[in-house]
Amino acid sequence: MRVVFTAAALDDLDRILDHIAENFPTVAEPFRTRLTAVVARIGEWPQSAQHVSDDPGVRMAPLVRYAYNVFYRVTADAVEILHIHHVARE
Repeated sequence: MRVVFTAAALDDLDRILDHIAENFPTVAEPFRTRLTAVVARIGEWPQSAQHVSDDPGVRMAPLVRYAYNVFYRVTADAVEILHIHHVARE
């Protein structure tokens, strides 16, 4: 299924990548690789991640090795990446 990033998700990603590049430069490329893999999995199996209990229709996929979660929604023709947040952020 086609995967699209919302403007908010792209803003999140820019902030995250800036933070990682500034504070943990050796992690930047592995982080991008992991994120790409998770987004590809979401596109291939969009129903595979858990639902977010307080937001119907939204699912959350963890990046596992990194402390970030990808929040997304499945529509009729695409998967919309809504946000990418650090696990400590509500």
